[in-house]
Amino acid sequence: MRIIHCADLHLDSKMESNLDKEQALTRRSELIETYERMVDYAVSNQVRAILISGDLFDKTHIRKDVKKRVVERIVSNPEIDFYYLKGNHDRCDFMEAGIDEIPENFHMFNDAGWTSYTCDDVVITGIEISGANASTLPQRLVLDSANVNIVMLHGQQSDYDGKDGAEIINTTALKGKFIDYLALGHIHKYMYQQLDDRGVYCYPGCLEGRGFDETGDKGFMLLEIEDGHIESEFIPFAKRRLHEIEVKVTADMDVQATINRAKNLLYDVDPQDLIKFVITGERELDDELDIFRFVRAFENKYFFVKCYDRTKTLIDYDSFQYDKSLKGEFVRLVQAQDMDEDEKAKIIELGIKAIMGEDIE
Repeated sequence: MRIIHCADLHLDSKMESNLDKEQALTRRSELIETYERMVDYAVSNQVRAILISGDLFDKTHIRKDVKKRVVERIVSNPEIDFYYLKGNHDRCDFMEAGIDEIPENFHMFNDAGWTSYTCDDVVITGIEISGANASTLPQRLVLDSANVNIVMLHGQQSDYDGKDGAEIINTTALKGKFIDYLALGHIHKYMYQQLDDRGVYCYPGCLEGRGFDETGDKGFMLLEIEDGHIESEFIPFAKRRLHEIEVKVTADMDVQATINRAKNLLYDVDPQDLIKFVITGERELDDELDIFRFVRAFENKYFFVKCYDRTKTLIDYDSFQYDKSLKGEFVRLVQAQDMDEDEKAKIIELGIKAIMGEDIE
């Protein structure tokens, strides 16, 4: 028996934080397309059930077409059971999208108490966490040790109760509860840990990365259940990956040398991916990094590219010791201040640009 565990799809997210209008529309469409591809994968691989551990959607108002496409994949695949647990972003009743009744293969949970479903040889149990029920969830969970038990929750993993109990999952309190697999959602990075001697807990991460805080492989978990034992595997599945790539430079490197070094770091980057370059290291005071030229070298080769200059400015203070110009006076004045050397360098760089009449960004 095979089961897919996914979470944090955030369908219909606007995707506008980094991208231009056309790119954002493309990525917005790709979110729902990846959901559809995942269901097609389930069909092709004889998956019995799909667990969605929260944040299927991104906001309250979802386009009708997106809701319809989600429902269509559920209705058209009655051999697959869908278990949907709402997350903190889920605010819409998407099953209203043009159907007369809830399909038999679609199952939900609520915040009133633990709800359990039997799927062949597995018992799937879940509850929506709220401020009212969070502190008592572990005590109220009762499972049969003879079953293969999967528990679904959406929230922040923590070994203690936070100030506000909502969205906090106390994994320590769930130990010894006969859980074989704790299917979590909310953290957008893949995480797989031992829960206790019997079970594990897992965040599959999001299905598609939406920003540069969600870099690397994104996908879902594929569970293989046989003779009461669960084997699990992370399946990378995103249409595109996001990469944050640090390019370390030295003071003697010009823009072309920086570009060449960056090229050598792109061995595992696909042309359809998104890249954020972060340039670090040191450069001379009079040597300004041409970010526009750097980005132009890559932007037509990849779906999206941006770059941040995080280099530190080298300043030869001795060369300004006897300089009688306004620049010399300014450098000596800043050098005498009681502040961090990096801060001094930045102030001097900006000040000299102003003295020379250059634009300051």
